Amino acid sequence: MSNKILVGSQNPVKINATQLAFEHYFTSFIIEGKSSPSEVNNQPLSSEETLTGAKNRVKNILQFPAEYYVGIEGGVEKRNQDYQAFAWIVIQDFNGKQGISKTASFTLPKEVSKLIDEGLELGEADDQVFQRQNSKQQNGAVGLLTQDIITRTTYYQEAIILALVPFINSELY
Repeated sequence: MSNKILVGSQNPVKINATQLAFEHYFTSFIIEGKSSPSEVNNQPLSSEETLTGAKNRVKNILQFPAEYYVGIEGGVEKRNQDYQAFAWIVIQDFNGKQGISKTASFTLPKEVSKLIDEGLELGEADDQVFQRQNSKQQNGAVGLLTQDIITRTTYYQEAIILALVPFINSELY
């Protein structure tokens, strides 16, 4: 089997982050984004719901032949009056072995948190507060808030590498 990697999303940021992470361990592979429903709310509001979304993105692309399947789901969780933003990463190989990791989390601005409480997705709230369009397919909240010191791509990339740990250290797992 070729080193085909399927990402359960067509978001270019998620595909690019996966490609950059896998390039550390593979010299030749094909990467493809496939639309895959998360089967959770459009804006997951807890860590558990977000992890379920990442797992479902993998589950829903398993019918396609590949060596690795990648699910990335961003979510928020309320802490006091503000939301913390983060993402879960799930990687599964063709044998069913899984690696799971979570990005770092960060506090969202009060104005963004208020819009999430009103029912907006994080990306929509970011677009409104920061006067952008489709920021979730670009630098996202993390890029906007760090002045692109941490981009959405690099934010996901490190977590994808951490989810690869069981595969790159197979003798330990």
